[in-house]
Amino acid sequence: MTCRVLTAGAIIDLHDQRTLAWHDRPCGKELPDMQPAGAARPEVGDWLQLVTRQHRANFDLWHIEDEARTPGATDAELAAVKRRVDATNQRRNDLVEELDRFLLAWLESRGLPNPEAPLHSETPGLIIDRLSILSLKIYHTREETGRTDGPEGHMTRNLERLAILEEQRSDLAACLDALWRETVAGVRRFKLYRQLKMYNDPSLNPAVYGKVAVRPDA
Repeated sequence: MTCRVLTAGAIIDLHDQRTLAWHDRPCGKELPDMQPAGAARPEVGDWLQLVTRQHRANFDLWHIEDEARTPGATDAELAAVKRRVDATNQRRNDLVEELDRFLLAWLESRGLPNPEAPLHSETPGLIIDRLSILSLKIYHTREETGRTDGPEGHMTRNLERLAILEEQRSDLAACLDALWRETVAGVRRFKLYRQLKMYNDPSLNPAVYGKVAVRPDA
């Protein structure tokens, strides 16, 4: 694994390949690993599999959130969707941390990051999470540009949105490449930022631990 294992272009390609393939797959079934050319080394493959898993969490979360907005959904259906949203979002955040742990382990074996370097406030994992969401936004916005039943001006509005999203992704990709390049060069550093979500932990969420059970015979 070299400095080039983390390249924004390869991550974007993988995100887009997976986004397209998962949408074409019945029932969202998983596909064999799809890796960009030059990713044959085992540790590179491990990294890209982790990127894929994190993107899958965002993919699942996107479509579960869509279900929550289905017209006519019952309260029971919405409650079930909410539980799935919470569980999937927890998986998404856990995998962001895994991305950063993977990179920090590789850096540590090489005496990096430089503890004297300026600290970057956002980690590569968090940036990759944002790139993942942008891949989904771009895919679905591009879909909307091809709709023939949209309201007047629908195509034009979505072409404008698509251009903005592409620019945002290009800017963010450049920031990711710069952060990794500077970290490997020892002139910048990042550290693991734990998400420490509280709502899924029954011992930390007062809506859960503060709930007083009512006895049936009370």
